[in-house]
Amino acid sequence: MTSIIIIEDDEKIRNYLTALIAGSGEFDLAASFSNAEDAIAFFSNGLADSIELVLTDIQLPGKTGIDFIAWLKPLRPEIQFMVLSVYDDADNVFKALKAGASGYILKNTPSAKLVEALQDLKKGGSPMSSQIARMVVSAFQLDVYIDPQEKLSLREKEVLEWLSKGYSYKEIAEKLFISIETVRTHIRNIYDKLHACNRKEALRKAGFR
Repeated sequence: MTSIIIIEDDEKIRNYLTALIAGSGEFDLAASFSNAEDAIAFFSNGLADSIELVLTDIQLPGKTGIDFIAWLKPLRPEIQFMVLSVYDDADNVFKALKAGASGYILKNTPSAKLVEALQDLKKGGSPMSSQIARMVVSAFQLDVYIDPQEKLSLREKEVLEWLSKGYSYKEIAEKLFISIETVRTHIRNIYDKLHACNRKEALRKAGFR
């Protein structure tokens, strides 16, 4: 059977996936984790030589699922990665694919379809939920996707990085030797360029959280 691991922080979903995989008769669940750090330790300790597939969520405590894929893919290029997420926005989809994911399935996918997606992944396919596939096709046809951080100036990136570390406007101004009003201007420009309404959304879209 094909050996697979799960990374999912929601215990109910993790238990559901465990039961689904166990009942498929085609996959051997080697391990399941609630965070990327434990999965990294699993691979770093040489416990994962037989792993062929990885099914991971994106939003995890600590490192994200995309961080994990980007870390492991260069080390184990033969492993196939599939994201299982509630996020259907272009930022997360393209970052996951760029990191090395071969599939991207939404969490509202019926169980039978999810098993089919894993089977497709095992055979070398790139299973995607229909709306994700349409997004990918449209982006390549229209060439509309741009990495959010590429839209920002160097100074705006610096401001956003300090913001991601929890610094106040005043502290950022002191760090960058600029006025608080200049910091506010940069942040307004960041929100506008990223189409964000608040700090949390701006950080998420820029890949900081």
